[in-house]
Amino acid sequence: MAGRGGGGGGGELQLLGTWYSPYAMRAKIALGLKGLSYEYIEQDLFGKSELLLKSNPVHKKVPVLIHAGRPVCESRVVLEYVDEAWPGAAPPLLPADPHGRAAARFWATYFDSTFFPPWRALMRATTAEQRAEAFMNAVPQVEVLERAFVECSKGKAFFGGDAVGLVDVVVGGFVVWFKVVDEVAGSSLLDEAKFPGLAAWAERFLAVDAVREAMPDAGKLLEHYKGFLAKLASPAGST
Repeated sequence: MAGRGGGGGGGELQLLGTWYSPYAMRAKIALGLKGLSYEYIEQDLFGKSELLLKSNPVHKKVPVLIHAGRPVCESRVVLEYVDEAWPGAAPPLLPADPHGRAAARFWATYFDSTFFPPWRALMRATTAEQRAEAFMNAVPQVEVLERAFVECSKGKAFFGGDAVGLVDVVVGGFVVWFKVVDEVAGSSLLDEAKFPGLAAWAERFLAVDAVREAMPDAGKLLEHYKGFLAKLASPAGST
């Protein structure tokens, strides 16, 4: 399966991913924003390929970007690699200003290290009681992210300002997952009344061509998620 866009810019590009992985979605979005052509190779995380194991022997996870035969692992590292390797293709994910770059990296790290764990608990909750508690624990992190959006965007469309930036891609890889989990849990993580900045941002982000092309079908993802929850709720899944 080929990715979208123009030339690979100095070497063959392959992306190892899994269709439902928000981390792989990040890489797809970045490559799409840069207009790069690449070969997408779907991975089975329950029967990992030799190519994946050879390319990412430490974590054995997706995504892995292979550029001219050399692997780049971990989604955040892939994003910065793409930004640096193709600096003239599309607006940069990271600003030129050192403070702006530091701020973007800070908020990207905040999302992965502080926002994600309580949301993961919500995503894995299988009862109404678990979901209510997990949602309550996740809301303070959304409040912080709302303030971060106001601070980073400075009244513009994206965390990156006028164009999609690093934080947009880091957070945005999860937006479809947010919607799917909300549908099952009966919650509204990016509630328009409570978090107007993030709610409007999410819709703008999903409307970007490169983002729309990278995202999985929401119905297919919903069915995948329901299957995941069913396994968790089974005696074997809960051990």
